[in-house]
Amino acid sequence: MKKLLFASLLVAASTLAHAAGEAITVYKDANCGCCAEWIEHLRESGYKIKAINSDDMAAVKKRLGVPDKLESCHTGVVDASGQVMEGHVPAAAVAKLIATPTVRGVAVPGMPANSPGMGKMDGNLVTVDFSGKQFSKN
Repeated sequence: MKKLLFASLLVAASTLAHAAGEAITVYKDANCGCCAEWIEHLRESGYKIKAINSDDMAAVKKRLGVPDKLESCHTGVVDASGQVMEGHVPAAAVAKLIATPTVRGVAVPGMPANSPGMGKMDGNLVTVDFSGKQFSKN
């Protein structure tokens, strides 16, 4: 049993380590401070971020297929897979997204205070997939 647990931990660690090196393009409003804080959260977790300021975030979200009810202030795209992150998705959920190629996108709708870039995470932040089902809780 211990060997199985150890093997599972190794697989999880290698998945997270691989995911952390991924390149992500983030579309954001030039005047948004929380977007910059979220970008820094991802960079601190090892992601390579290219930030693009946009004057028409609604068009970006529509082009990337972000459901209206899940919108937030910025949108990220994993360059290699095209998977989408909407809003203040924590780095751990980004890693899980990258490790789950069948999931097209995830979101933290709105701007919750317990999310990266908005405030201190408390372990109760829910990230949902684009169908609205819970994807992770951080």
